Amino acid sequence: MKTLLFILIVLISGALAGTVHGIVNLGIVEPYLDQAIGIENQNLFEAGKEEDTPQFWAEYSAYRDWQKGGQVLAGAILGTSIGALFGIVYAFSRQILPGNNDVKKTFLLAGIMWFTLYLIPFLKYPANPPTVGDGETVVLRAILYLSFIAISGFGAVGFYQVYKRLKQNIKVLALVGYAAFIGMTFVLMPPNPDEVTAPMDLVNEFRIMSVLGVTVFWITAAVILGMLWHKLRPDSEISIK
Repeated sequence: MKTLLFILIVLISGALAGTVHGIVNLGIVEPYLDQAIGIENQNLFEAGKEEDTPQFWAEYSAYRDWQKGGQVLAGAILGTSIGALFGIVYAFSRQILPGNNDVKKTFLLAGIMWFTLYLIPFLKYPANPPTVGDGETVVLRAILYLSFIAISGFGAVGFYQVYKRLKQNIKVLALVGYAAFIGMTFVLMPPNPDEVTAPMDLVNEFRIMSVLGVTVFWITAAVILGMLWHKLRPDSEISIK
């Protein structure tokens, strides 16, 4: 393995995919955040906690502009970290992944990681706009969500080891076992502690856009990593003449 080339490929693919994710979120997720924050602002005005003044809106606009301006940078940073994990997993699993080229292999691996590390935890603890939820439960909610990601991810790895050891005609039992394991986890894990008080139409549309944004990230990461790997071959042996 050409270590430096491998690191560059992994970091570049993750950063580019994260940048695309940040740009997509600006277009399809941020409008719902604006609506949710607008509702929260109206609640603050009605409760007397804030005053509906030009100064308030000037400070609010400056803060939101700063948040939106950092969206792409934050996406690139997060994408780099996730892309590093994706690249490492691909390096170890490339030889056993089906497919006759690297793009097909990275697509399959990205689909597996998207499903086990994102979609399954999302179905249990779906994303909410930032203004939904009690600030005092944010740590608990983060622990629950990250715990579910770990359980699903390590569960997938464990049942894959079972899959490899089973005979061809009964390999499906490993998939059934994983489905049963995740089903039990769904039942046993505690529910989201916060009541959703925002309009459900807004919350559901926000969740759909969030799923689309993350899906775009995994597709982009798979395409870029697969193409760069195929072109540069970081796993090829360096010939010495």
